[in-house]
Amino acid sequence: MRPLYFVERTFPFPVERLWQGWTDASELVKWYSPVFLKVIPGSATSEAVVGGRWAIAVDVSENGFNAYFWGTYSVVELHQKLVHDLNYSQDELEFALREPGAEAHRIEIDFTKTDGGTVVRFSQYGEMEQEQAEASREGMESYFDNLESYLSIGEN
Repeated sequence: MRPLYFVERTFPFPVERLWQGWTDASELVKWYSPVFLKVIPGSATSEAVVGGRWAIAVDVSENGFNAYFWGTYSVVELHQKLVHDLNYSQDELEFALREPGAEAHRIEIDFTKTDGGTVVRFSQYGEMEQEQAEASREGMESYFDNLESYLSIGEN
């Protein structure tokens, strides 16, 4: 199956550091949004084990809503691969309940060690209009920009 889109970038950091940034809720809350937005404090959870849950909310109040994301990890291969489903809503109650939805997408995040650091590849699978998929790809590029800035300033 082909992804709707993917984003891939080489980060000049060891794979262990990238893994921590993606799986530790206290770190996700600091960077997991586009550069021009912020995560809602206290919204991030991450239990990076098979069957574990993850969730995060992004403040988009300048556009009149918040974006809520949640899911369950189905693959966790230490320092190599994360797979989880992705549910989305703009409804705070749905986020509080965090029920899986029939429309959930699949996210795969692959980590590959290189001489210069770590390649991270984020792929999204599911149904989406091509225009929306392109906007999502552009959004994830901004998430990667935010991650790179966060890691570069050495926040832990």
